[in-house]
Amino acid sequence: MGYAGRHISHKQLILLLSLMVGVLSAFAAIILKGLIHLIRLAIDRYLIAGEHTWWYLICPMIGIALAALFVRYIVRDDISHGITKILYAISQRKSIIKLHNTWSSIVGSALTIGFGGSVGAEAPIVLTGAAIGSNLAKAFRLDQKTMMLMIGCGAAGAIGGIFKAPIAGLVFTLEVLLLDLTMTSLGPLLISSVTATAVTYVVTGSEPMFTLQTIEPFALNRLPLYVCLGVICGLMSLYFTRGMNGLEQWFKRTFRSVGVKILVGGTALGVMIYLFPPLYGEGYEVITDLMNGQSTRHYLASPLSHWQSPVWYVLAYFVAVLFMKIVASVATNGGGGVGGIFAPSLFMGAITGFVCARICNLLGLSVPESNFILAGMAGLMAGVMHAPLTGIFLIAELTGGYHLFMPLMIVSVLSFLTIKLFEPHSLYAMRLAQKGELLTHNKDRAVLTLMKLESVLETDLTVVTPDMTLGRLVRVIAHSRRNLFPVVDSEGHLEGLILLDEVRNIMFQPRLYNRFTVRRLMNAPAAVLTNDMPMNKVIEVFEDTGAWNLPVVDQDRHYIGIVSKSKIFSLYREVLADFSEE
Repeated sequence: MGYAGRHISHKQLILLLSLMVGVLSAFAAIILKGLIHLIRLAIDRYLIAGEHTWWYLICPMIGIALAALFVRYIVRDDISHGITKILYAISQRKSIIKLHNTWSSIVGSALTIGFGGSVGAEAPIVLTGAAIGSNLAKAFRLDQKTMMLMIGCGAAGAIGGIFKAPIAGLVFTLEVLLLDLTMTSLGPLLISSVTATAVTYVVTGSEPMFTLQTIEPFALNRLPLYVCLGVICGLMSLYFTRGMNGLEQWFKRTFRSVGVKILVGGTALGVMIYLFPPLYGEGYEVITDLMNGQSTRHYLASPLSHWQSPVWYVLAYFVAVLFMKIVASVATNGGGGVGGIFAPSLFMGAITGFVCARICNLLGLSVPESNFILAGMAGLMAGVMHAPLTGIFLIAELTGGYHLFMPLMIVSVLSFLTIKLFEPHSLYAMRLAQKGELLTHNKDRAVLTLMKLESVLETDLTVVTPDMTLGRLVRVIAHSRRNLFPVVDSEGHLEGLILLDEVRNIMFQPRLYNRFTVRRLMNAPAAVLTNDMPMNKVIEVFEDTGAWNLPVVDQDRHYIGIVSKSKIFSLYREVLADFSEE
């Protein structure tokens, strides 16, 4: 089998490793949260004496600079977009995640968030957990499918550990990492998630992440309001997804130098935090205060608080915070910081729910703000991550508000359905999906994603030149076992193809040997494939042209080899059989 451990079975080894992954993921989450807390405590104690000082302008840039320098000169690898990297590793790197990811994201995100970066610690810790699972499986020489399962165990353990949410850890792995739920995978995923949660309980206590003073049960007469909130959350998720992606691309194109990125990102973030203190850090304290009716104090901490207008001033302030959050997150990560979108999506969901509830109350509809805040958090998470079950169970477990399942379900599902009308993939998956590199629950597409063009490339064909005479071509044919001959010029560029069937009628006429050249006999291929083309596109080209063989070239049209439909079908059957094994 490929694993070390001759005294236990393969299944027992997987269960044991899933337990180890859960424990290690939990400690990774505890260490990260502890580092963030220590850095924040030191800054609050020694730099920021009051509610609001000019240090808010400086600290975020310090954190971004330290994280950027750490990544550039110590890690020397890109560790941003943690969930996207996991998806890429599963679909394109045979589930192999680099060893440094077991610790580098912890250090980078602790520096970023501890100094006030407006991002979340969850995606870095999920990447850390996944890297732990991948490298443990690699150490025991497990196969690719088992390594994929161990990555899922690491992700489930990370979510379970950092949020104390074992069910959310399981469903996150199934919905976001797109792993199939089978009886083979269910046990290890549950073991990792529950183990990580238990370890966190032992170390930090069993209190939920958000403590609520009051919460009202679901009332049927508020159903239309929850429906409206669900649609609004879907539209806000669309703003989050497209806004975040667009701003990231703009930032990357506009600012090339590392120093300029740090300066621009740090300065922009510092100014935004100075004007809008709720943007400082992950924002979980702000969410807790909003749920417990303490929204005014965050407004009063801002230098904008003297611009008061009657009744609506707090509302207008938090609307501005809501739309500025993605700008602050992009400034953090674009400047060189390390963090994820988990916390920003929860933060924006909470403010969306608060704003909607406050508007309803100002209009005399009398709704509980805490309930709407919870539902908004579930809605934004469901929409941004395309994971309605994760949104439902995570918010229920974060707050202990299990009796709010009905509104959580309504808002999450409607938010998910709303954004699906505009965006088929989550923010995590959209970049890979555009390149055909995303593994999905569709088994046919998943198998094609696991297949690589180079694995079906045939390079043993005899190459001929355009100026070669028919006589010389006949001699080449006589010594070849193939009936297809690529025509390549002196610089290696593909010119066309010679098929044996098309010259068979003249190849036995010696009088024509010097009259015809390969240039006159060759045909243009039905289509030409490029070596970076994903397999789903390759299949589409074969279907559109009806060809059985197609040439492959590089970006400069240099000939590389031939791909045959029969070889694709053969490899497809092999991968499908391995992929479908239980």
